[in-house]
Amino acid sequence: MTSNLSAEEQAVVTAVEQSAASSQLRFATAGSVDDGKSTLVGRLLHDSKSVLADQLEAVEHASRSRGQEAPDLALLTDGLRAEREQGITIDVAYRYFATPRRRFILADTPGHVQYTRNMVTGASTAELAVVLVDARNGVVEQTRRHAAVAALLRVPHVVLAVNKMDLVDYAEPVFAAIAEEFTTYAASLGVPEITAIPISALAGDNVVTASANMSWYGGPTVLEHLETVPVGIDPSQDPARFPVQVVIRPQSAEHPDYRGYAGQVASGVLRVGDEVTVLPSGRTSTITGIDVLGQSADQAWAPQSVTIELADDLDISRGDVLAPSAYAPTPTQDVEATVCHLHDRPLKVGDRVLLKHTTRTVKAIVKDIPDRLTLADLSHHPAPGELAANDIGRVVLRTSEPLALDAYAASRRTGSFLLIDPADGTTLTAGMAGDSFAEQASGADGADAADDDGWDF
Repeated sequence: MTSNLSAEEQAVVTAVEQSAASSQLRFATAGSVDDGKSTLVGRLLHDSKSVLADQLEAVEHASRSRGQEAPDLALLTDGLRAEREQGITIDVAYRYFATPRRRFILADTPGHVQYTRNMVTGASTAELAVVLVDARNGVVEQTRRHAAVAALLRVPHVVLAVNKMDLVDYAEPVFAAIAEEFTTYAASLGVPEITAIPISALAGDNVVTASANMSWYGGPTVLEHLETVPVGIDPSQDPARFPVQVVIRPQSAEHPDYRGYAGQVASGVLRVGDEVTVLPSGRTSTITGIDVLGQSADQAWAPQSVTIELADDLDISRGDVLAPSAYAPTPTQDVEATVCHLHDRPLKVGDRVLLKHTTRTVKAIVKDIPDRLTLADLSHHPAPGELAANDIGRVVLRTSEPLALDAYAASRRTGSFLLIDPADGTTLTAGMAGDSFAEQASGADGADAADDDGWDF
């Protein structure tokens, strides 16, 4: 850490570093069908002693009933009947495990193209993505698609796990060629960090313990990398954002005039004495108090849940955002974003939806769908008119009220949103404000906004 930090900034950095010993890493696995994702996850859980005895016994029994002599570790994550019968992953399977060095939340995502939306869901909060490649097949179309999704979602760390090395006689040239092709492609998409590891999930090579069959490889095992990869960011490097979840007014004899604004710090650091702007109203005030777990504090940082007190009694409610006056985003009703459509019902130009951003939900209309993106080759299909399930494309939205949106590239938390069906509350689409890794396409004018039922904006 540089020595020119102020005492307050150094205190924040120190607190973050002190939590690293017991830090938590959220990561996702992805790969083509039969690349061995579930086997890798099962091997990781088994060899790290994270499988309970009854779970292992159930897997051994299920394996024997299918005529397999050795336990099929993929069954530790393939929990649905359809998954076990077909030998594929369909839904996102979450697993929680820990080692003495770190806690983990793992999302095992499906590989089929028709389940792209499931991978987007699993990787949306991941800090690392493990992309598997079958050493016999190399980088295929689905590999490029998964790399593109990781880049689109701004996953900061990507691990290329070249699996089934035992089936290519642990040949170094095979691994080197695959690693070079994938690294070149992923780097062109803007993936900031790529680590390639040769493994055999079935045999356990380089998953938890180093392989005796690949003496030419001197890097970390998968688990070693997961335990040591940097997690989180220095919160003092980002502008503070504080979406208000609830206004606390006890109006009791002990606290007759108390007014606090509770929520989770989405990014940055807030300090007593900071001048903040309330968005979207634009009113300003000064922070006079910060409560963290019932104790007064001089500062708070992401992702702490706190209560903020201000010097002025302002009209603030759930959904408003507090931001430093010098670095406040400009509220807007016109949203341009890259989205992944999640629902079976298509998203069409002119659709009326609800847009949920942090703690705020507003009405919105789909004004335009300029293009649809094909992840396999990053080609654009202009003016598709609608987005079907698993489609990724650009949309232009008009909201009924201004939103304090950041670009997703600057903040995954305050740059993301959901589109919701106003009729039944079903989640329709996941959105990322601003440009994706691909150039923004220009589209034609969208449909006119509806002028009835309160949707005229």
